[in-house]
Amino acid sequence: MLSLKTALLRSRCMNVTFLRDAVGEGRITYWKHFVTRRKLNTATVPATTVPNAATNKIVGRWLIACSGMVAGAVILGGVTRLTESGLSMVDWHLVKEMKPPSTRQEWEAEFQKYQQFPEFKILNHDMTLTEFKFIWYMEYSHRMWGRAVGLAYILPAVYFWRKGWFTKSMKGQVLGLCGFVCFQGLLGWYMVKSGLEEKPESFDIPRVSQYRLAAHLGSALVLYCASLWSGLSLLLPPNKMPQTLQLLKFKKYAHWTTGLVFFTAISGAFVAGLDAGLVYNSYPKMGTRWIPEDLLAFSPKIKNFFENPTTVQFDHRILGTTSVVAITALYLFARRLPLPRRTSMAVTSLVTMAYLQVTLGICTLLFYVPTTLAAAHQSGSLVLLSIALWLMNELKRVPK
Repeated sequence: MLSLKTALLRSRCMNVTFLRDAVGEGRITYWKHFVTRRKLNTATVPATTVPNAATNKIVGRWLIACSGMVAGAVILGGVTRLTESGLSMVDWHLVKEMKPPSTRQEWEAEFQKYQQFPEFKILNHDMTLTEFKFIWYMEYSHRMWGRAVGLAYILPAVYFWRKGWFTKSMKGQVLGLCGFVCFQGLLGWYMVKSGLEEKPESFDIPRVSQYRLAAHLGSALVLYCASLWSGLSLLLPPNKMPQTLQLLKFKKYAHWTTGLVFFTAISGAFVAGLDAGLVYNSYPKMGTRWIPEDLLAFSPKIKNFFENPTTVQFDHRILGTTSVVAITALYLFARRLPLPRRTSMAVTSLVTMAYLQVTLGICTLLFYVPTTLAAAHQSGSLVLLSIALWLMNELKRVPK
């Protein structure tokens, strides 16, 4: 009896061992099959690489948005200057000045700081605290917008860089853009400082240096153009154009015309810096003459082109007229070429905006530079430059 029980017990242990081994082998077989299938799937479905078309579209939209913010800063800066608000904040702090005064005591302290500088002593000596608050908030808005522009560039750039969405060439462009944003902020304060300096030998109203103003505007336009160009290059599909000699000439002419539009905008900074729009408020003649008597009144002669309000306004008129003539010729040239629809739209938009811009400029002059018209004229220069860049981007596929 005992031997029978022992035999049955051994038999059960052997069955359990067999089942356990069988289950283990089954699990191993299933695991091997799973790993093999996984390898096959990985081999047949390649991983998505970046950057790709989808990420390029996101980066392109980001750059277009950044260029729009730069345009907003340029327009807001122009309104700040037109309302004579740019010298209301007499110091610069990256973080501290982000909190505006909140109590009357704080406002009084800020107003007292402003009273120590030439603009109050010479121009605004009868200004009230309420009036000071208006010009202070204008300059404050411009500075805060500038900080927002910096964040709009830097924070997404860091994120996209970590995600690997930039090509090697795009990384260099993005670094340049972010560095230029920081440079632009420092250049803005360098410009403001020139209007806060005491000038005992001068009896003119305090204003910032026209050279620094032109540098500040010029660098903003370079930042704007670079961002817009990079964004359009990523977003716009390439055009298919015939490689003809006429098309190559048209491309070169479009480049020269865009450069002319850019330099006309820069000359506007000298007009603004010298208040040159307030002299000779007539058109087409300057007063009663086509060429004013005081055109070259300063010595040496070269000084007139940068410091004589009459010469600066005369130059801006000539550049503006030349730009309109060049764009009109470009439009007539384009009508003889088999351009794609989108490129033809860019040319038509350019010539339309050119005539609107020159009309705004003449009205601004005749009506003695009202803030609304002057701001519209400055905004128009950005629109005109943007359309010219759009046209250049459409033509960049044409071989040189």
